[in-house]
Amino acid sequence: MSFRNDNLLISDKEGKIKAQTTCYRIFLIFVVGDTTITTGLLNRSSKFGFSICFMNRNMKLYKFIGSRMEGNTLLRKNQYSYDGKYLAQRIIWNKIRNQRKALAATRQNSEWFYEAMAKMDGYLSQLENGEFERDSLLGIEGAASRLYFSRMFSNVNWKGRKPRIKADYVNASLDVGYTILFNIIDSLINVYVFDEYKGVLHTCFYMRKSLVCDLVEPFRPIIDYTTRKAINLGQFKPDDFKEHNKKYLLEWKNSKKYTYIYLSEIMKRKNEIFLCIQGYYRAFMKNKHPVDFPIFEY
Repeated sequence: MSFRNDNLLISDKEGKIKAQTTCYRIFLIFVVGDTTITTGLLNRSSKFGFSICFMNRNMKLYKFIGSRMEGNTLLRKNQYSYDGKYLAQRIIWNKIRNQRKALAATRQNSEWFYEAMAKMDGYLSQLENGEFERDSLLGIEGAASRLYFSRMFSNVNWKGRKPRIKADYVNASLDVGYTILFNIIDSLINVYVFDEYKGVLHTCFYMRKSLVCDLVEPFRPIIDYTTRKAINLGQFKPDDFKEHNKKYLLEWKNSKKYTYIYLSEIMKRKNEIFLCIQGYYRAFMKNKHPVDFPIFEY
């Protein structure tokens, strides 16, 4: 990265410019991998009001510097004082709604598929017309997800969603995609200086970024549909993984392919994702009713 006349330039090793944009239009810069920064970069970050997010090669956020909205005590006050359940219900409703849309995009033609779609419509209707405690919400989410995953991955020998266990290559692939998505949402939340550990659906737990876990939920179908599509196209295969202690681990040489495919799909919707997080911030600042909080349209 270098600068010329208040423009940010991205060049390759030979000095050829790959991208260029004015600093006045930059909101956030993601830097993935090792790098060296200069005071010039930091000065421009402060002058033009953009932030810099540093990620390791696995796209895990490890440092965030620059022009964040620090000192936003009103946001933290509103966040800590909120103890309602309706916002959590809206997040679950948005997630199931997007799951249904992603499932519809698979265009399956069978009786059990249409039965699943009808049941998901029923769950959405319940959430739209009723009021539920957290445990009941999690019950509806769990029932909808079991139904959804069994139909979404009807193209493989699906044995159930097992987060982080990596019991098969499909679950291991989903973990890769969800991790990338999680880290991007985490970065956007950092811009607004939310307390990442105070959620509305996921409870506070030691070192768990509960708010990120909340806000990532409606975006998960992006990863689900991308995984099914990549399997159908032969891009994701069991041979891409090695099995160790009954866990499927992605071979390092194949990680670039998986990261590229998932990241490409996420970036196609980067504007919608950003506007959703921005809208969440603005709604919290104005103490809006949960029905006025933004939703993500898959």
